[in-house]
Amino acid sequence: MAQFHLYSNSHNKHGTSSEPIIDVNRVDSEHVPLCSVNDVQLRFLVPDDLAEVRTLCQDWFPIDYPLSWYEDITSSSRFFSLAAVYNLAIIGLIVAEIKPYRNLNKEDKGILPDNMGKTADIGYILSLGVHRKHRRNGIASLLLDALINHLTTAERQSVKAIFLHVLTTNQPAILFYEKRRFSLHSFLPYYYHIRGKGQRDGFTYVTYINGGHQPWTLLDHIKDYASKLRHTGEVFKWVSTRVRQVVRWICHKTVSRFNFAH
Repeated sequence: MAQFHLYSNSHNKHGTSSEPIIDVNRVDSEHVPLCSVNDVQLRFLVPDDLAEVRTLCQDWFPIDYPLSWYEDITSSSRFFSLAAVYNLAIIGLIVAEIKPYRNLNKEDKGILPDNMGKTADIGYILSLGVHRKHRRNGIASLLLDALINHLTTAERQSVKAIFLHVLTTNQPAILFYEKRRFSLHSFLPYYYHIRGKGQRDGFTYVTYINGGHQPWTLLDHIKDYASKLRHTGEVFKWVSTRVRQVVRWICHKTVSRFNFAH
């Protein structure tokens, strides 16, 4: 992973509430090399970033976000809002939040097994975007790595998965997430309302962390049962071998004592 500097501006965060808006997680194929990825700095968004972030998102995403959404992601501690900065300008950002699995919308259920989901949290990526002049330089991976590192610390072991929504037509983003070991979870018909184009279909993609896993299918249960049988057979074989060794040793000692007595 590329090295980076993480710093934060001093600011006051407040608990402004806002229902998250789902974006398309754009990752384009245009390639304009940076001087060095090591020159990119990561910092958390602050209220003063609102205008710049709003301008970028309006350019990156074909969805209209309300002003309250920008206010929340630049000021509320509810969100993990991280910016990639190059030459004092924001060139990329990721916005995510941690939420209890039991509070997910109906269309997002089924990511975790029911018994695990009762107490688990889950990470949700609302936005991940990079300025078109700096795409395909590892900036999206830099931001995603920072989020994953944040969610896999000892304090956040309750977070068992990270998921996101993406347009079915956004192939560059889909390829990016699949390369980063996200897998397709579900199809969401007419999920997005795209500016000037009406409703469009979406996908849910998910990756598992901290020991989380998808609900088991019948095949998974069969494999687990077979594995236990195989393990039981190996244990039985080991016990049988040890029993035979003990029996041979007892027989040897008995015959030796009998021969000595005679």
